Amino acid sequence: MREVHVNQITEAVAKLSVETNLFLREDVCRRIAQCREEEDWPVAGEILGKIEDNIRIAREEFVPMCQDTGMACVFLEVGQDVHLTGGSLEDAVNEGVRKGYTEGYLRKAVVADPIRRGNTGDNTPAHIHTEIVPGDRVKVIVAPKGFGSENMSRIRMFPPSAGAEGVKDFIVRCVDEAGANPCPPVVVGVGIGGTFDRAALMAKQALLVPLEEPHPDEYYAAMEEELLERINELGIGPQGLGGRTTALAVKIKTFPTHMAGMPVAVNINCHVSRHGEVIL
Repeated sequence: MREVHVNQITEAVAKLSVETNLFLREDVCRRIAQCREEEDWPVAGEILGKIEDNIRIAREEFVPMCQDTGMACVFLEVGQDVHLTGGSLEDAVNEGVRKGYTEGYLRKAVVADPIRRGNTGDNTPAHIHTEIVPGDRVKVIVAPKGFGSENMSRIRMFPPSAGAEGVKDFIVRCVDEAGANPCPPVVVGVGIGGTFDRAALMAKQALLVPLEEPHPDEYYAAMEEELLERINELGIGPQGLGGRTTALAVKIKTFPTHMAGMPVAVNINCHVSRHGEVIL
């Protein structure tokens, strides 16, 4: 049994909260650069260039890439041979968010009540998902989620008769109806299967997959490619002003489901597709 003090988790969450808002993942940067080179619509190419300038300035000046520094989504993979010491895991995560967003001068966007509102003042509580896995390590993933894109999320409980075509049409329609709202080019996370809640979780987790990593199942890898092509044919383009780059990638996660159903969830990220991780 290996002991991990929860203070280590607090420090990891605090550090990642700042870094993910200031430094964009390299796989996303490479994909944006590739799309800019492939754009044949001058306006779209110019916008993608401005996006690259923004990413560079954020990195060099240590300022957030976007004014919406997001609600902190924290994914924890805790090894079953780990003994957490020093206090509550949930409290440790929230203290990390509080520390990172306060010391990093990041905008606090969380309200205490969904209807009555009232800003909590420190961007807590975080959305926390914990999974017990084999081993004696703790993986901490922080993914700040802006709500311009989060608000474009959709879920639908399909009957099995809808088939693959019904699923694909739904995904494309979600992006089409979102239009410019999620600040395209976007990354599209898709969860298929499980239950109502599992599909939504998988859609968000799909956004954590590196853009250059194809689905391990050839069937779904081909579906990701087809969906990306269809979405980019919509012509929404960067910031909704036209072009061939509406999405940077489509990532799919699946899980077995009941024979009577086929849940499908779509979670969209803007081009500032943020997440970082550390293993303790």
